Amino acid sequence: MLLFDKVPEVSMVIQEKPPLHDQLEFFIKQAEKARPIRTVVAHPVDSNSLIGAVEAAEHNLIIPTLVGPENKIRAVAEEQNLNINDFELINTEHSHAAAEIACEIVKRGEAEALMKGHLGTAELLRAVVHKIKGIRTERRLSHVFVFDIPNYHKPLIITDAAINIVPDLYCKADITQNAIDFCHALGVDVPKVAILSAVEKVKPNIQSTIDAAALCKMSDRGQITGGLLDGPLAFDNAISQQAAIDKHIVSDVSGDADILLAPDLEAANMIAKQLIYLANAKSAGIALGAKVPIILTSRADKTLARLASCALASHMVHHKNSNYEDNSDR
Repeated sequence: MLLFDKVPEVSMVIQEKPPLHDQLEFFIKQAEKARPIRTVVAHPVDSNSLIGAVEAAEHNLIIPTLVGPENKIRAVAEEQNLNINDFELINTEHSHAAAEIACEIVKRGEAEALMKGHLGTAELLRAVVHKIKGIRTERRLSHVFVFDIPNYHKPLIITDAAINIVPDLYCKADITQNAIDFCHALGVDVPKVAILSAVEKVKPNIQSTIDAAALCKMSDRGQITGGLLDGPLAFDNAISQQAAIDKHIVSDVSGDADILLAPDLEAANMIAKQLIYLANAKSAGIALGAKVPIILTSRADKTLARLASCALASHMVHHKNSNYEDNSDR
């Protein structure tokens, strides 16, 4: 049980589909209607990370606790004319300590989300996965990008583009389950998962096709639950139903995928960057699989991406809390 005061929950169940091309804005508006989530921000000592935390608080998305060198945080606040007087500020000597203390706060149940400040992702995640002090679970950590793409008819999730470099089969199973659970929090009852490779047939010399077939069978056997999986699928027949028809592929996922599971980090990262820079896609992202969602903002992220990432974490927290409450009544 969380240690902070009880506040009435506001339902985060999405009863309508996000409008085309305003999908991230829709998630933000939904989250603004709910209680802000208590979020510990690790090492917000630059303008982008501190502004992101303050903006999210102003939009009623988070209640931030700032952890890092107090003199640096206050210097940035003064330079950017930010009012942080209402936020708890915990002083640390350096970024390593900020990451460790942020995880301790989460572990004590005093925060519902963790937000990355001006420190490397690897540095933050080392604290997260620490065997004693960390906030890891039995599930493997993974990252999801949520995209609003002008020529795609709904939000599209790509995973994992940031954490697992060359995932094996069991790691891919966790990545898939994390993404499915995340989609449930966004209101998608049965997310459709396209497992990507270069081809759509199982080839013994292409490991990603064998993994895709195994993941589908794991879903059949209940080792992965809550989603509809198909693969291997090449990118074209995952996204385009017509491409699937032209290649004589019969699939309920083709052309209607909610999740693209890439074969490795390099492929996922390149797809994500191409969508942003060539297809004018808007994006946000968080890390999953820890005790709380981790808001991993980039230095290049603009206001929309920062707010949307906080909103996605809010959806996860409220979805988890509502499920806990529902189960406790049975």
